[in-house]
Amino acid sequence: MLVDRFGRSIDYLRLSVTDRCDLRCSYCIPKGFRGFEEPQDWLTFDEIERLLAVFVRLGTRRVRLTGGEPLLRRNLPQLAGRLSALPGLQDLSLSTNATQLGKHAGALRAAGVDRINVSLDSLDRACMQQITGRDSLQPILDGLMAGKAAGFDPIKINMVAMRGVNDGQIEDMAAFCIEQQFMLRLIEAMPMGATGRNAQYMPLADVRERLIARFGLVAQAQELGGGPARYLATPDGRASIGFITPMSQHFCASCNRVRLSVDGTLYLCLGQEEKFEFGPMLRAGASDAELEMAIRTAIELKPQQHDFNTQPHKIVRFMAQTGG
Repeated sequence: MLVDRFGRSIDYLRLSVTDRCDLRCSYCIPKGFRGFEEPQDWLTFDEIERLLAVFVRLGTRRVRLTGGEPLLRRNLPQLAGRLSALPGLQDLSLSTNATQLGKHAGALRAAGVDRINVSLDSLDRACMQQITGRDSLQPILDGLMAGKAAGFDPIKINMVAMRGVNDGQIEDMAAFCIEQQFMLRLIEAMPMGATGRNAQYMPLADVRERLIARFGLVAQAQELGGGPARYLATPDGRASIGFITPMSQHFCASCNRVRLSVDGTLYLCLGQEEKFEFGPMLRAGASDAELEMAIRTAIELKPQQHDFNTQPHKIVRFMAQTGG
């Protein structure tokens, strides 16, 4: 197992397959940004499979495909099939904005993707256009329904709560997710780059109380997944709502994840600068033993916690550059 210097088992890797996206969400990619990684610098599918095979041999049990928007990476179901076949990998999932999901849902499910998370910050068309930079609501809803028809379970909806933007729409989103049997996860905005710092951060404590009062939510009887969300359930137990609070109630002491960017840079924390570059090693012909040693070295760099609250201007890279 990979264990960092603070005793945390690191068994979860978020793999970015592209830093590009067809949306321009206000808290993620700066409007007009053009500084994306060049395709020749992206890890190839062969390089990804080789590196992840080493991670899995060292105890990585869960991999999530992310971006940018991962469905913009050509032949992604092919990569998913190769990764799902790695001996020892127990869970392969996908984070997406779902605009392209209608075209790929069946192939991804057949390739071994078990679960999907979909970014959806509002059910109001005008609000979604304001947040994402285009008229995106209907394509996302169509993709969601395609994912449901393909048999993904669970489907999680990630909603970034932003004061003065969508904070008055949270109850509507919760009702929609309960009706559709999606799992809603509300997320506090993080100061990742200038976009994140301008995202009208709001703590979720009051929202939690509002939803308890509206839907009669109760403590979740069982833990859901290995992530940071803290869940409440509807009284009948048929639906759950999670709260991800990296700012107001951080979960650094139990952090179990690292992020591999599209060019092979491993980021050890969203809110710190520690990183390790695997791209040059792979292209210089490093052996599996050398990669294993490098992974162990990289995990030792993982910091104890982020500094988002004390140094909100510290991280200049934005979320899509880090890998979701």
